[in-house]
Amino acid sequence: MEHTKEQLDKAERVILVAVQLPNRPDTGPLLRELGALAETAGAEVVGEMVQPKDRIDPGTYLGSGKLEELRELVLETGADCVITDDELSPAQQKNLERALEVKVLDRTGVILDIFAAHARTSEGKLQVELAQLRYNLSRLSGQGTALSRLGGGIGTRGPGEKKLEQDRRAVRTRIGQLKRELEDVVTHRELNRKERTKKGIPVAAVVGYTNAGKSTLCNALTDAGILAEDKLFATLDTTTRELLLPGKQQVLITDTVGFIRKLPTELIRAFRSTLEEAAFADYLIHVVDASDPEWETYMQTVYETLDLLEIREKPVLTVFNKMDKVEGETHFRDERARQTVKISAGTGQGLDELREAIALLLRGGKKKLEILLPFDKMSFLSEIRTKGELLVEDYRAEGVYVEAFVPEETYYRVLS
Repeated sequence: MEHTKEQLDKAERVILVAVQLPNRPDTGPLLRELGALAETAGAEVVGEMVQPKDRIDPGTYLGSGKLEELRELVLETGADCVITDDELSPAQQKNLERALEVKVLDRTGVILDIFAAHARTSEGKLQVELAQLRYNLSRLSGQGTALSRLGGGIGTRGPGEKKLEQDRRAVRTRIGQLKRELEDVVTHRELNRKERTKKGIPVAAVVGYTNAGKSTLCNALTDAGILAEDKLFATLDTTTRELLLPGKQQVLITDTVGFIRKLPTELIRAFRSTLEEAAFADYLIHVVDASDPEWETYMQTVYETLDLLEIREKPVLTVFNKMDKVEGETHFRDERARQTVKISAGTGQGLDELREAIALLLRGGKKKLEILLPFDKMSFLSEIRTKGELLVEDYRAEGVYVEAFVPEETYYRVLS
């Protein structure tokens, strides 16, 4: 995403707006998160407004009285933009812009804007563009500005006006082209997965709420060199690195894009191939920011997203991160995890215990092998090292004495 010097020098001033429905009694955490999203996108939050309401107004999102209050707040603060916590229909967005005379974005639009700014790889950029075009296609209907809306994120504008039908046709053509390009990427990713499966090295996908410290943890464990910042969605691109565990067992650690409440459907669709790294992994390492008061809610959001992706049966190791910032006594728990570990990826606290826990997780379902391998069966030693957890490797006159935890397939092949 390109910004002009003028846009970079002057942060866009935004007002956050939410409707508090009966089944959503506390909008505070949602607005705080929306504010963090806006700031990550480069905006300055200058005001907030919440309207308790039985239902969202289908035409203007807010009721008429509250809409007039919002208009006054826009004038008072000199805001350039209003951001709603709920996704708006094209009609709601148009009506709000007409009434307020400033740009209006919703939560989805801001998240898409952040993704556009943070995508680094060609795959990430393709996925973001596809999500943006799908999201904006319906918003072309009845808009005089047409494609100028397609770039309408924080501090941005699109390429200008075109005829409506030409816009629609151009967007649909581009969507088709992007889908074909992403299919090629998915095919390449599947080939990489098959290669990893052939080698027999277990894969652990690191999942968690955005900004829980996944990338910092991956860097601490594997020296992966992944960008790690105290921002929402600092990294979007999948990175896989090898980790050598106690007992010399190898495991591949894959960092994945962070989850968030109300993660836009279009992003889930566009990033499905990336998110499916978790589906094809053997294990999940679930990173939770233990210092955040909302940690239980965020943990639930991660599991809801995994359920949406039909990832329910994977063995889970939950890592309560940022323990150095936790004050007072808190009982951390996760009913879906096989094990939990308390760490601080930033300081290194608990990382040895985490490595032991990962080794123990990988040991589940493996059989204990104790054998004296004659020298003519030394080829098995490499397979034991790669696929299992080697505990003892003792060279003797008759061969090599081995103690290891190995998959059943390896166990019976070595003994046959």
